[in-house]
Amino acid sequence: LRRGRRPRTCFPRYTDDMLRLGHIEYSNCFPVHALLLDREPPPGIEVRTAVPSVLNAELAAGRVDVSPSSSIEFARHADRYRLFPDLAIGAHGAVQSILFETRVAPEALTGREVALPTASATSVVLLRILLEKRLGVRPRYRWFDQGSVSDPFAGGADGALFIGDVALRRRAPAGHRVYDLGEEWTAWTGLPFVFALWQTSAPAAQDAELARLHALLLESRAYFEANADALAARHAERFGLDAGVLVRYWRSLRYDLDAAAIEGVLHYYALAAELGAVPAVPALRWITLRR
Repeated sequence: LRRGRRPRTCFPRYTDDMLRLGHIEYSNCFPVHALLLDREPPPGIEVRTAVPSVLNAELAAGRVDVSPSSSIEFARHADRYRLFPDLAIGAHGAVQSILFETRVAPEALTGREVALPTASATSVVLLRILLEKRLGVRPRYRWFDQGSVSDPFAGGADGALFIGDVALRRRAPAGHRVYDLGEEWTAWTGLPFVFALWQTSAPAAQDAELARLHALLLESRAYFEANADALAARHAERFGLDAGVLVRYWRSLRYDLDAAAIEGVLHYYALAAELGAVPAVPALRWITLRR
């Protein structure tokens, strides 16, 4: 695609037919939506931006039609949602933006306070799995707003989870230990971890429209892959990151959903079910891509 041209994929122009697409405000979502954000969405697409937990609620309430929502949300509502094939936000190893920071050894956290960000869903359950299932510790959890100026450690926490661009920008105080949850998961399981999946509550009657959106998002991802350096230079300021840091971060992530990533998702769901965080391991349900 040459800069300035609209994507070829067409959608209805009428307001009542707008397809509402959720967009995670963190930089990790930008590569799949790059074409829509670097230019503008095509007619018929409205982009709504929020943190992951808010998009989860918006999708559940029917205020967005499609969203890159927390992976855990599908397992919690598998009877309502379907997935877009080959689209995800994940990592095989270090993710850099899902960081658990402690001032004591993680093995010593039983009975101690661990602060969890209200913006997160999937990463909160991942942290619980790593602490409770892998290490066998039982902390006391509390929520905190990572967008506020308050420091969870100043409030008495011995550990805190930071996600997204907040985690990328954070500098831990001297003496604190920092653990990358993507790296910890892969070291333990040998599998990739998937943090977000493109999900929809739209009925099968809309699959032709959803298939067009799917094609547009694949085109958008390819646009990112061909223009990552230029995109980082143009958009680094919006994320408060250096362009070089941003493009290295983007290139460390995975935006496809291959067999290994699917295995990682299902293994995560199985462990989450053991914790009682989801009712059961769901069957993965997909939109139909016949166009």
